[in-house]
Amino acid sequence: MKPIYVLNGPNLNRLGKREPEIYGTTTLAEVEAMCRDAAGSHPLEFRQTNSERQLIEWVHEAIDEGAGIVINPAAFTFTSLALLDALKMFPGPIVELHISNIHRREPIYHKSYVSMAATAVMAGFGAEGYAIAVRAMLSRLGAN
Repeated sequence: MKPIYVLNGPNLNRLGKREPEIYGTTTLAEVEAMCRDAAGSHPLEFRQTNSERQLIEWVHEAIDEGAGIVINPAAFTFTSLALLDALKMFPGPIVELHISNIHRREPIYHKSYVSMAATAVMAGFGAEGYAIAVRAMLSRLGAN
């Protein structure tokens, strides 16, 4: 059974401390636990990086090894054509995920390059959105 890749971009390692009024107080370790609980027995690769290069390398790995991608690219959402190009090569479903509702924020956060490759987009559910996204991915994969 191929894993679901849950990939996280820059500054998400600071969840729980970084702007809690926007991102809440849930830590990335707690998010990972929620994802693993939602995945049940389905394998899950949960990763975070502050490096665009590393995030792209993990997408390349998922192209060969993964069933689906749940990705919170953080700031790379709005800046990385290289990430978009990598995601466009992925043959399975992709869920783009944001903790906050990016459309209620400053205009710089309104244009997502990642959305051009995503199967679905989730925003504004807080940290709980991760578990929702994993369950939705399982459903999409027919694995629930």
